[in-house]
Formats: sequence, C-alpha cells, structure tokens
Amino acid sequence: MILDFGSQYTQLIARRVRESRVYSEIVPHHLSLDEIKAHHPAGLILSGGPASVYGRKAPRCDAGIFDLSIPVLGICYGMQLMTHLVGGKVGRSTKREYGRAELSLIERSLLFRGLPRRMPVWMSHGDRIDALPPNFHAIAQTANSPAASIEDKRRNFYAIQFHPEVAHTPSGVKILQNFLYKICGCKPSWDMGSFIHEAEEEISRQIGKGKAICGLSGGVDSSVAAVLVQRVIGKRLKCIFVDNGLLRKNEAKSVKTTFKNNLKLNLKCVDASDQFLMRLSSVINPEKKRKIIGRTFISIFNDEAKRLGRVDYLVQGTLYPDVIESVSLKGPSATIKTHHNVGGLPKRMRLKTVEPLRTLFKDEVRRLGLKLDIPEPLLYRHPFPGPGLAVRILGKITKERLDRLREADAIFEEEIRNAGLYRSIWQAFAVYLPIQSVGVMGDERTYEDAIGLRAVTSADGMTADWFEFPHDVLKLVSNRIMNEVKGINRVVYDISSKPPSTIEWE
Repeated sequence: MILDFGSQYTQLIARRVRESRVYSEIVPHHLSLDEIKAHHPAGLILSGGPASVYGRKAPRCDAGIFDLSIPVLGICYGMQLMTHLVGGKVGRSTKREYGRAELSLIERSLLFRGLPRRMPVWMSHGDRIDALPPNFHAIAQTANSPAASIEDKRRNFYAIQFHPEVAHTPSGVKILQNFLYKICGCKPSWDMGSFIHEAEEEISRQIGKGKAICGLSGGVDSSVAAVLVQRVIGKRLKCIFVDNGLLRKNEAKSVKTTFKNNLKLNLKCVDASDQFLMRLSSVINPEKKRKIIGRTFISIFNDEAKRLGRVDYLVQGTLYPDVIESVSLKGPSATIKTHHNVGGLPKRMRLKTVEPLRTLFKDEVRRLGLKLDIPEPLLYRHPFPGPGLAVRILGKITKERLDRLREADAIFEEEIRNAGLYRSIWQAFAVYLPIQSVGVMGDERTYEDAIGLRAVTSADGMTADWFEFPHDVLKLVSNRIMNEVKGINRVVYDISSKPPSTIEWE
C-alpha cells in the first residue's frame, strides 16, 4: 500500500511495484488506521512530496502505522515524515540536492542486498535528517546527506532520501524489489492471469443476473472492459457505438467489423454525425466543444439505453490514472483534469457503474487485452481523444475541414507504419490549422490552410517529448498531404515538449 504525500512520482512507485509482479494500490495519506488494517497490507511505502514536515499544512499520516508490525519504506518526504513521527529531527539542509548524486553504502542492509558499494541516485529535496530516531542508524550517505538511507532493522523500518522509482536511479527497481521480497516477504505472483480471475469474480458479484450497457468508442480501454465483462455475463451486455462524425478515416467501419464480427460483441451502432456537426457548427472555444460533445453523447446514449428496456449497469473503461487525476483521490496530488468517464454519469440515468479496469495502468490494460485475445493492432493504437477530431481542428468545425483532416491524418499514420515507426511513437496525429498562407501550385498562386503534424514519445502521457523523425519520412508525408489533400498548401511539424505544451492542441 502506497500512501500518497503529493509526489509527482507516486504513480511511478505503483508501476515499479506492479512491474515486480506484486500488487499495489495508492491511497490517501490521511487514510484511517482502521482502513489500512482492513486491507491487511504486506508493507507500506510512504511517497515523496513537495512539503516540509514542519510546514503549517504539511500532510501527515496516522503515527499508528508504526505500531502495525509491518514493514515501512519512506521515500524522500516519506523518510523525513517517518523520522519526525518516530522521534528523530529534520532540518533545512544548507545545500539542497536536486538531480544526480552518488550514494555510498556505509553498512550492509537487506535494502541494498546485491548492489555495489557506490551507485548513482536521483535526489530532489531541501530538508535533511539532523538527528536519527531511537534505534535507527544510517546505512548510506551522499556528499550532502550523511544519512541518505536509514533503517531500524528490528522493526523493519527503512527510509531513503532519493527516488528509487525514477529511471535516473538505475538500481532503484532492485532496491524496491529487496523491500518487496526480502523485507515484506512478498512473492512475484501477481499477473494478468490472476487479475482476470479476481476481476471476473468481482463483475459476477456486482452485476449478478442484471443487464449492462457499455459505450464503445473503439479505443483500447472501453474495448478491453467490454470484452472482459462479456466473458462473465454474455449477451446481457449490450454495447452502443455512437458515430459522432468526428472519427478518423474508416473508423466507424473498422469498429463494426472488429467488434461485431471478430469479437462477437452484442453491438448497436448509431450514426449521429449530423446531430453532432449541427450543434458544433458555430463553436470555436475548445472547452465549449468538449461540453457540447459530452452532452450530445450522453443524450443519444441515454435514448438508446431506454430502448433496451430495463438496464441496471453501465460499464466504463476508467483507468487508474483517470481516477487519480480526476478526483485527487489519492491525497494531495494536484487535480490535473476531469475525465469524461469519471464522475460524469448523469444522475437521471440511474445506472450503477462497473469499472473493471479502474485499478490498472494503460500498459497493464494492453497486457490484459492480449490475454483476452483482442487483436494486437487495436490494443496498440495511439490514444485518441474523447471529443475526436473536434479538438484537432482549431476554430470552426465543418464537414469540409473534417474530411481534409481525416485524409491528412490517414496519410501521416500510413507513412509512419510504412517506416516501421508506429510502435516507437506514443501518439501521432494531424491538426487542422485555419491559417491561410500564400503558396504556388501549377504556376498559380494559392491562399490556403495548413496542417500541423504532432508525434511524441512518452511512457504514460504525463510528460512527453517530440519524436525525431528521419527527414525523408517527414518529407514524404508533407509532399503527399499537399498533393493529395485539396485546400492544403503548407505542412508544419510541432517540436514542443510536454510540459510546457500539451500533447493535444486543444
């Protein structure tokens, strides 16, 4: 169990633990002692965070966790809080440590079993340990931190001033695994097979003999959720696919073929493209676009649900990052954005939500999909926003602009696949820019719009960097778009990273 104190890396800790085949969950730092005990955790990890333990609003956990007779690992702020709560002293460091540092081991410890005496680690702190708590001793140090790692071996309390979860600490995974396996006694036994078994039991318990519906978008999350639920309740799951006219080229046809014919889902397809386009016809503001699309989808989905008679449950492809980002459920981590499938269900529908993927990360969902025999090309498709191409057209949305963007986007994807680069890129897409510029085509002057190309690399979409294409690939894409897409006479490539930019333009 990981107590979240607001670190930007808290999700990474959970991922590293799960990658070590031990199940983990992130919980708010203020979770009550009774709730913690009810979960019977094999161990606790206290995450990092931006606060100082002496700050007026510094997040605290119940000090009773140190009386539960289970191992505890404190990371960065978690180390300082542990020190403070069990009788040590934390103070401001005269020299802050940010970035790379060299860790030197002072004594042998289970936490560093099998690791070299010196190793690079990643630091990010301004406080340091001035006085160790009773029964603790230092087991590692850096040039600026005489107690960069401490332990109370008898009570299985360990703490480290650096971040083992980040890639900049090369031995970090091994340190976490030592805590998991050698100190907590966990076995590397959690995998997608065990998840499927547990999820099916939970779905059966939750839905019973009831009926459920699922809004199928054609994306990875809703697809995996639908296939998993259908394994349990069969035809009592009805999937509804709404074609909003804002999809990629041939998307609607592909969804029907894949889900109805190949995966044998009980699928109803609704063409509502005219309705969406009419409501979006004069809208420029991206947030208004999103709200109109969301309301229209819910209205159409609600009407279709009523035609099915009594339905008790709504299946959603909510993922773990959705839950964390939308609700700030896990403590003081900042709320980044509100997702359409978390807390967005209209009360009038009176449906109970079934979210079988809400404890999984995206990469875990893909592995689950492979176990469920979902075609690999579908599972590894680049992310596509809920509002679709509406937020990839800057300015007004028209059928003409949508058609141009679809063609440009299809050309971009086709050439990326031809070059064997698709799986190397987290997300790639075209953006319609209503910025007219002068060009020359066939000895004639043109004054037409532009297409922006965007491709990024990322581990999870939270941060991203622009993809460095071979120049010949970009040249080919640009030439094809300007020759094959009427009304476009300029192509540009976006070389912005996230942050400060977002991946999508709107």
